[in-house]
Amino acid sequence: MIIAPSLLAANYGQFAKETLRAAKSGAEWLHLDIMDGHFVPNISFGPGVVKSLRPLTRMFFDVHLMCSKPQVLLEPFAQAGAQQITVHTELGDQVTPLLWKIKSLGCKVGLALNPPTPISAVRPYLEQIDLLLIMTVNPGFGGQEFIHETLPKMQQAHAWRRERKLAYRIGVDGGINFKTAAECAQAGADMFVSGTTLFGQRNLKAAVLKMRKTVTAAQRIH
Repeated sequence: MIIAPSLLAANYGQFAKETLRAAKSGAEWLHLDIMDGHFVPNISFGPGVVKSLRPLTRMFFDVHLMCSKPQVLLEPFAQAGAQQITVHTELGDQVTPLLWKIKSLGCKVGLALNPPTPISAVRPYLEQIDLLLIMTVNPGFGGQEFIHETLPKMQQAHAWRRERKLAYRIGVDGGINFKTAAECAQAGADMFVSGTTLFGQRNLKAAVLKMRKTVTAAQRIH
């Protein structure tokens, strides 16, 4: 199980301090949402921010590119310290070359899927990826309500992984709180991106521990 606090929900004026807080929380990954104002109607931050945070922690940096031209960003983010880069399946013909490029840069490979996109869209790429990131809100802004209709996608991704004996992680991102994390775990998810629910707590370490316990209990049921 991987818990990944999302820096998008942190205090923008204190990214360094918030990164250190995440590093001490017991979470495995730091999730970094990169938005270009085109693919999604919001803008977040670029490789310069990631580069400035990299020396502060040995946490795994999980970079999620919600961008219409990710090809121009892969190298800058890899050089800035990204260890995994996720692109979107909605990019169509660009997906295969993007996945190969990410791998060639020495990074783990992630593929994300938006709520309206059918799970069948990711099937051709499952053998090339380390993470399948199922978006559980429409991407672009933090603090949105979880979309329950995404749960069958996790079940299908879990079934394919078992049938094909693959090792990709099944991640969920958007509206992940203690309750929805448990629902996702029961559906087969094993990587949980959570912004507001984790960074919004004064004691981030306690919040991460609570999410871990909640998910572990739900996985036993699964």
